[in-house]
Amino acid sequence: MARKATKTLAARNTTLLLRTHLITLTLHTLFLTLSFLISRRSLTPYILLTSPTLLIEFYLDRLGRPRYNPDGTLRSAGEDLDARGLTEFLWDVLYWTWGCMGVVCVFGDRAWWLWVAVPGYSAWLGYKTFMGFRSGGMMGMDAGAGVAEGGGGVGESKRQKKMEKRGQRVKYR
Repeated sequence: MARKATKTLAARNTTLLLRTHLITLTLHTLFLTLSFLISRRSLTPYILLTSPTLLIEFYLDRLGRPRYNPDGTLRSAGEDLDARGLTEFLWDVLYWTWGCMGVVCVFGDRAWWLWVAVPGYSAWLGYKTFMGFRSGGMMGMDAGAGVAEGGGGVGESKRQKKMEKRGQRVKYR
C-alpha cells in the first residue's frame, strides 16, 4: 500500500477535525440557547473569550485538513495535529475554553474567570524559563557546580572516577 502513513494521518486528522467542529458547534449552541431562553447571560465575555478559540480552531483546520487532487487522490495529508509544542498548546487552550463554556452553562457568568488560568499559566512558564536562562542555564544549573562541590563533573564516567581515586590526573575537555 503506497503512502500508508500519509493516508493514516489524513484519516486521523479528518476525524479529529470533524469531532472538534461538532463539539464546538454543540457547546456554542447550548450556551446561546441557555443564554437566550433560560437565563440572561452576558454576551460580552462570551464573544471576547471564545473568539480566540474560534481563530485557533480555524488555524488548526487549515493546518491539518487533508488536500485532495481533482481525481480524488491524496495530495497532502496536512500537518500532524498531535504534534508537540505550539500545536499542543493550541489544543490545550481549545479544551480549556470548552471546559469554561460548560462550567458557565451550569454556574453562570462568573465562571468565565476560570479562563484567566490560561494566560496566567503562560506567564508563569515564561517567568520560569526566563529565570532559568538568567541563572546560567536552561535548567537553572551551573555547569561547574558539580566539580566545585567535589562531587565530580556532570556526566563523569566510572573510569574517570576510578582514575581520580587512584590519584591519576584526568584531563577534562
